[in-house]
Amino acid sequence: MEQTMRNFFLFLSKNRGLTKMAKRYGLRFGASRFVAGETVELASEVIKDLNNKGLSVTIDYLGEFVDNEKEANEMADNCIVAIKEIGRRGLDSQLSLKMTSMGLDINESVVMNNMRRILEAAKENQVFVTIDMEDFARCGITIDIFKKLKSEYDNIGTVIQAYLYRTEQDIKDLNEYSPNLRLVKGAYKESPEVAFPEKKDVDDNYKKIIKMHLLNGNYTAVATHDDVIIEYTKKLVKEYNIPNDQFEFQMLFGIRNERQLELAKEGYKMRVYVPYGTDWYGYFMRRLAERPANVAFVLKGIFK
Repeated sequence: MEQTMRNFFLFLSKNRGLTKMAKRYGLRFGASRFVAGETVELASEVIKDLNNKGLSVTIDYLGEFVDNEKEANEMADNCIVAIKEIGRRGLDSQLSLKMTSMGLDINESVVMNNMRRILEAAKENQVFVTIDMEDFARCGITIDIFKKLKSEYDNIGTVIQAYLYRTEQDIKDLNEYSPNLRLVKGAYKESPEVAFPEKKDVDDNYKKIIKMHLLNGNYTAVATHDDVIIEYTKKLVKEYNIPNDQFEFQMLFGIRNERQLELAKEGYKMRVYVPYGTDWYGYFMRRLAERPANVAFVLKGIFK
């Protein structure tokens, strides 16, 4: 039943018609629990509040199904506005973004132009930028773009997904770039031809790549809400005397808030992924797909 629900919400997340409708009607039906607001001003207030609680942040201006250069350029413009807001207010926040929102499905020159504009602004404001990973079809080209940009800029990282078979080799290939990587399990529906279909195999591979990347001496963001993975990471860094400034934990805004604060109080860097913007529908559906408890929360909010 749980897998059926997951597949259903992942299917809904790719519906362009529902995405347009969601933009029109705003943050309703519980989405505001997971999305900080529709404007950077609202999001910056959320960031400030989280910072005051001892939490770091990465902010993401949401956008999906960008298929023309004008819209891609506008998405990049909004990212630059967010970077300047972070710098102006002295917020403890990074920036996350997706290659498709920068024009990946149009052509590479659009993406590279927008990314260089963003990274220049980020360098001026001392903001780190992470390229989010998307579905398997875009994985290879995203990593290729990251490699090109990493040779030009230091303030850039990307995301690696544990559920893909290719991931262990990607970790090995990327090591020469001394990359800052966010390691995740993966939230897209993929074929068993390219991804582990069983949760245990995903978890085992996740532990493997966390250990590989940390022992390579690279900065590692362990993005998970799974206590088993969190405890595994704690024991690993203790066993190998890995300093706390070589890794951090990351969680999504609106999920396990108490646990986030606990980790921060224990002395670990805890970063919260805070999305904002009007194009929240696809992100919201993927959050519902991840945990049945999220669906129950939303239904409760609707009936209230």
